[in-house]
Amino acid sequence: MRVATILIIEDQVLMRQLLIQVLEDAGYQVWEAANGRLGLEQFRAHPADLVLTDLDMPEMNGWEVIVALTRSYADVTIMAMSGMHPDELQKATRCGARQIFPKPLDLQALLQTIHSELRHQNLNEHALTRGNRCSQSRDGTALYSEATQ
Repeated sequence: MRVATILIIEDQVLMRQLLIQVLEDAGYQVWEAANGRLGLEQFRAHPADLVLTDLDMPEMNGWEVIVALTRSYADVTIMAMSGMHPDELQKATRCGARQIFPKPLDLQALLQTIHSELRHQNLNEHALTRGNRCSQSRDGTALYSEATQ
């Protein structure tokens, strides 16, 4: 089984290092970028299964990253994080982020959500290769139906 890849885009070095350590310890392959521009370059060179981006960064902020990625890559899964006011953070979902996390981060909740998002991706990929369908219920759980032949 292939190891899932995660791209962290975060300008604060200590936060980026903490996230790398936590995610690698959880078994993920992690790539990193110190700002949005570098994050886009990294993603174009090595598309990741999931992108975790800060919103408030120099050179290119997280909103710009989210818009650029979702315009170019329809299936990209993006999560946003920020120490901004919750109303500002919520705007990231309207730009294309699947999940948002306020700082300081609840690392356990972050890991659970990442695991769930990647598991959902795997279900969808598996279903597509077998002609099956996955959808999501209102409560966020995956609904699976076998292909009829």
